[in-house]
Amino acid sequence: MNIKNTGKPLVNMTAEDRVRAFSTPEGRILLSGLVLSLLYAIFLVVSYFISPQNFQVFIGMTATNVLFGRAAGMSFGYALDFGHLIVFPVNLAIETILVLLVYPLFVFSWQRLVVIRPLERFMRRVEKAAEKNKGKIQRYGIPSLFLFVLFPFWMTGPVVGCVIGFFLGIRPWINVGIVLSATALACLGWAIVLKRLHEQMADFSPFAPMILLIVIVAIAVAGYVLESRRRHNQR
Repeated sequence: MNIKNTGKPLVNMTAEDRVRAFSTPEGRILLSGLVLSLLYAIFLVVSYFISPQNFQVFIGMTATNVLFGRAAGMSFGYALDFGHLIVFPVNLAIETILVLLVYPLFVFSWQRLVVIRPLERFMRRVEKAAEKNKGKIQRYGIPSLFLFVLFPFWMTGPVVGCVIGFFLGIRPWINVGIVLSATALACLGWAIVLKRLHEQMADFSPFAPMILLIVIVAIAVAGYVLESRRRHNQR
């Protein structure tokens, strides 16, 4: 199950290709992701004019979440004394956007409909992680998929969960609904734990929450390096 570059680059799709793509469930999911991305971009622009300081925090949370994962993104917000009402919805929005964009693009690549060259390496990594974990989930189906996304293990996030759901033949909107529900619950759990942890550490030192963030980022980077070496040794 390898993604092959037999489709068309996304920017070179004809109008007919685009109509056919967006008429599918995956196309409508992608369109939802694009709309949500636009709304998030508007939110960032508005926050820049209202409070440049908050804008910098939102950008920091976004970048940290995308690069190092949910725990790091949320920890970034809590380390700067932001509360649940900001940290939770911002990080949930980021992960929702990632699912709504990456999942349909993966499916289009899989179906040889488009070629997304900048994402090829990431797509292969997601595919391998999904293939590796598909057998564990296949036996119990939807409940297993929900738990897979809910609990934080390496390469068990919502994007990988959606790809596994695709391989298992779960209908697209049901697949996305399951994954995003588990993601929301997981973000809520992380919010409660991380906020409490940051508050306790702040009692010892005002710099302790930032140290915790650095530790979380270091763990994420170490996990990525170890996974890369494992894949290299397998090759």
